[in-house]
Amino acid sequence: MVKGTAKKASNIFVWIILGLLMIALTGFGITSFSGSASQVGSVGSARITANDYARALQREISAQVAQTGRPVNLNQLTAQGLDRAVLDGLIARAALANETREMGLSIGDLEVARQIRETSGFATPEGGFDRAAYEFALRETGLTPAEFEQNVREDVARSLLQIAVVGGVQAPELFAETLTAYQTETRDFSVLRVTEAQLPTGLAAPSEDDLQAEYAANEAQFMRPEMRAVTYAWVRPSMIMDDMEIDEQALRDLYEERAELYNQPERRLLERLVYPSLEEAEAARASLDAGEASYDDLVAARGLTLEDVDMGEVAAPDLSGAAAEAVFGTEEQEIIGPVESAFGPAIFRVNAVLDATQVPFEEAEEDLSAELAAEAARRAIDDIRGDVDDLLAGGATLEELAGDTLMELGTIEWSPGSDEGIAGYDAFREAAAAAREGDFPELLELSDGGLFAIRLDEVIPPALPPLDEIRDEVAESWLARHRREQLAAHAQELVGRLTRGTALEDLGPAVTQEVQIRRQDFIPDMPPTLVSQIFQLDSPGDTAVIPGADFAVIARLDEINSGTRGSPGAEALLALVSEQVRQSIAQDVFESFGQALEADVGISLSPSVINAVHAQFP
Repeated sequence: MVKGTAKKASNIFVWIILGLLMIALTGFGITSFSGSASQVGSVGSARITANDYARALQREISAQVAQTGRPVNLNQLTAQGLDRAVLDGLIARAALANETREMGLSIGDLEVARQIRETSGFATPEGGFDRAAYEFALRETGLTPAEFEQNVREDVARSLLQIAVVGGVQAPELFAETLTAYQTETRDFSVLRVTEAQLPTGLAAPSEDDLQAEYAANEAQFMRPEMRAVTYAWVRPSMIMDDMEIDEQALRDLYEERAELYNQPERRLLERLVYPSLEEAEAARASLDAGEASYDDLVAARGLTLEDVDMGEVAAPDLSGAAAEAVFGTEEQEIIGPVESAFGPAIFRVNAVLDATQVPFEEAEEDLSAELAAEAARRAIDDIRGDVDDLLAGGATLEELAGDTLMELGTIEWSPGSDEGIAGYDAFREAAAAAREGDFPELLELSDGGLFAIRLDEVIPPALPPLDEIRDEVAESWLARHRREQLAAHAQELVGRLTRGTALEDLGPAVTQEVQIRRQDFIPDMPPTLVSQIFQLDSPGDTAVIPGADFAVIARLDEINSGTRGSPGAEALLALVSEQVRQSIAQDVFESFGQALEADVGISLSPSVINAVHAQFP
């Protein structure tokens, strides 16, 4: 049993090593270290080489690139403290390697060879060992076979030591059960909404002093962000399409091309259930007519799904003669058949009847004209692209572009989040954000085939508008806060009546009940903190007031339901929690073991070699 466990763990470590090899040092030109500059440090007799450290740093850089999708360099790792984390990981590995040596824990050459031969990354298509692939992978990562094989030996030994240290760790049964009971507990409670209509005096309009106080207390809320004053020249197909001349013959030709779209025969939304023989189909129809089975039951009995039998929209020509006549010969029957189809006896179900459509040219002409006009406008815009580029290259201003071409001039005070007019286009927003004062205008494309060029005139710093300019906004803010406060205060008054014996149901209209609510549940149209506050109540009958923007809530705890014991769901959760707790304890135990080893034998580091490794990275 121990041997089997050790093999499984060692295989895992070989895979880890192989995975790390595939990403280490590729394409970064990290040189090998030798001589006196070859050792970053040591823990006892276990050495941490400069090459080990360089490879570990490169693995971390590669992982960061994969995670963020952006280039990452060593300076960025250092700023986040990740270089130290990488080194700490190597120190921990070295401490374990030193301990395995002290204990005499190792594996033989035959086991190392078996581990490598059984690694699929080094296998031939026939399943044998590919020596060339093995040596190529090691060569790409700067390792010799001897170094890699020693790594395999040490990692398997470390895995055996880890199994010995934490293999017997188990989660305390009471602890796991307590966590599971906490997670599976549910609560029943009643909810009463307190709305503005229930306020005894209603909400008064804010006075001038109220507005002044609101304005002064919330300057950050009313502050306008940095704005960019932008002048732009642009042209879109929709701006010039009305000026495009459309040939009537072209319209008629397009109508003819779309004939199948404008003139469609009657269609049915059909499902077809095919049987091997007519006798089986007739027996199925008999059970259907007798009410012994539904069409869905028949589909399931054939081992099919509704998706398997769905034919979508079907016209009469799409079916064979007998089937077409049967299906399209009636508008009353939902179930048709059995009837012979192209695939054998079948029972059809009609889900909908789509009437034939005939759209004459005169009705379609407006849409067709708009389509051709838009295409012509896009071509016209494309035709002026070269002239506009030449004008801009010659120093023409945007104002001159608007005077000499199809483009129109406009201005906008833009800030991130603006989406009106030209700011509705991603390309404009990106250009406006990147523009600098003094930049020469550049011709850019819009997503609908339009063109534009911009000029940044001024960067307007963030500013607080005068109260008179945003009076309505300040009033709305005051009313929202005042409403929330008044609703919460009135709800607290009602709770006071509860303590004097009034029932919750007598305090207002429509008390609602929520049952079997879990800690992680969310109740729509209720304050988001409602459930969490219910679980903070101690006993049935306790109440809580939860303020909201448009109403406050009085919630009364009615029942605390202990987690269900013995159900498959609860047992599965208990097993999951037990395993998570076991893994957490095992991790803590092993980390403590490693720290004790480091403290026992001592750590030696060479700052000069560490700096030399860092200097090799771009």
